[in-house]
Amino acid sequence: MTQTRSDIAPIHVIGGGMAGSEAAWQAASMGVPVVLHEMRPERPTDAHQTDGLAELVCSNSFRSDDHETNAVGLLHWEMRQAGGLIIGAGDRNSLPAGGALAVDRDAFSAEVTATLEAHPLVTIERGEVPGLPPADWDSVIVATGPLTSPALADAIRGLTGDDGLAFFDAIAPIVHAESVDLSKAWFQSRYDKGETEEERTAYLNCPMSREQYEAFIDALLAAPKTEFKEWEGTPYFEGCLPIEVMAERGRETLRYGPLKPVGLTNPHDPTVKPHAIVQLRKENALGTLFNIVGFQTKMKYAAQTEVFRMIPGLEEARFARLGGIHRNTFLNSPRLLDGAMRLKADPRLRFAGQVTGVEGYVESAAMGLLAGRLAAAERLGAPLVAPPPTTAIGALLNHITSGAEASTFQPMNVNFGLFPPLEAPLKGGRRGKRDRARAYAERAKDHWLDWLGARAAA
Repeated sequence: MTQTRSDIAPIHVIGGGMAGSEAAWQAASMGVPVVLHEMRPERPTDAHQTDGLAELVCSNSFRSDDHETNAVGLLHWEMRQAGGLIIGAGDRNSLPAGGALAVDRDAFSAEVTATLEAHPLVTIERGEVPGLPPADWDSVIVATGPLTSPALADAIRGLTGDDGLAFFDAIAPIVHAESVDLSKAWFQSRYDKGETEEERTAYLNCPMSREQYEAFIDALLAAPKTEFKEWEGTPYFEGCLPIEVMAERGRETLRYGPLKPVGLTNPHDPTVKPHAIVQLRKENALGTLFNIVGFQTKMKYAAQTEVFRMIPGLEEARFARLGGIHRNTFLNSPRLLDGAMRLKADPRLRFAGQVTGVEGYVESAAMGLLAGRLAAAERLGAPLVAPPPTTAIGALLNHITSGAEASTFQPMNVNFGLFPPLEAPLKGGRRGKRDRARAYAERAKDHWLDWLGARAAA
């Protein structure tokens, strides 16, 4: 760790979500003071329910933890190597999820909050930053996420002359586990994935016959939805579509998405293959709450209760939280940001997280990790070279700053399609696909460790 000097001016981080929390941690770990500004609880949002830092408002999953053949798992690995706060807290508060990394959201947020509150170089200030930061804040990381306050968003638009882009984001409902009928539902992870019995039984599965599925689709399409006329023309993000929007694309769409009936066997009726299967994933360490996987929705509350209770096993379901929808905003980053995530119109402002156009908890935290390191190195007079695009974090950075077309820019999860091609192409087919993924991951790990080593040496 770099020795702290009393003459180092602080970096101001606006936003205490995944990206902001990680950025603050990384900068402080490099010996640079940080003031972390979080507007909650003084100004709430449409999605958050607490004033905790790094609160998870949608799913509680960080998705696949497979770092050998999966780009998300590789991102986990890179963040662990860099001493990431978010991934570390996720590991320590993990729940069985059959090969994925899911977390107890309350315990996770509590640990992140307590860790930052205890750091001697981090000061947490509660209250909104109502517009552009003061001129004497000469190093600022804006990590306000998709729910950037209107005042700050308007100020940024005024500075850039850009109206930005926006998309809807939807939240899945959460069910009390004791209200699920286990004479119809069963515990099993798809394809029995997982190292332990707990992981292999991490999901609750509710089977549907063809008739039940068709009736469910009819009810889903007919249910009243929440409409937001002032947001008309705002596109949905493909990775977090409301379930009814998926159904509108075709009656079979859900059977090839979150309700796919593969890799599972119903122990109550093992000779009959379900037409569709609804999965629920553990929401907390106690196992008292489960969220309905992929069931983000904009249905009105009364309709949600009626429609979701049509699912076998959920006829008497009690909901700890119903689904919801809110608008997310993000920058046209390929046009507005430079290669170090700084705003071209005002380089003292560096952006991180979902507001830059990455999508997902882990991706947001990864951009916070990078922003914190870049800002701290700059403050210490030793500017960093950005990680190469052959790494997962470097590939995301490249996508949002130069790799994507500004005219068609949309939020993106990490995937191997963002990485530069392999030097030696491999054969096609399923085996070839896994071999290519493994080769991407091996190359990324080598290059990421080289980058971390070069930073440490500097």
